[in-house]
Amino acid sequence: MMFLARMDVRFPDHLSPEQIAGFQVREKAYSAGLQESGQMAGIWRIVGEYANHSLFDVASNDELHEVLSGFPMYPYMSIKVTPLAKHPNSLR
Repeated sequence: MMFLARMDVRFPDHLSPEQIAGFQVREKAYSAGLQESGQMAGIWRIVGEYANHSLFDVASNDELHEVLSGFPMYPYMSIKVTPLAKHPNSLR
């Protein structure tokens, strides 16, 4: 099942720059593992925002929830998920 997720990150003011940097390091490693496994099929920045669009290829809604809630920054994310279906004009 394919899902497009928009993830916006907003850190609370009480976090230090060092704490935020720690989240970013862990987030990068987690994302890399998802990309290597094929669960994350792509990721794109949204220009001018601390946000991204990510494409997930997972077996179920429950698997997607597990993947999303595993992100280290999850407590500071606002996530909007759009389920995708193959378009009849798609060549792939």
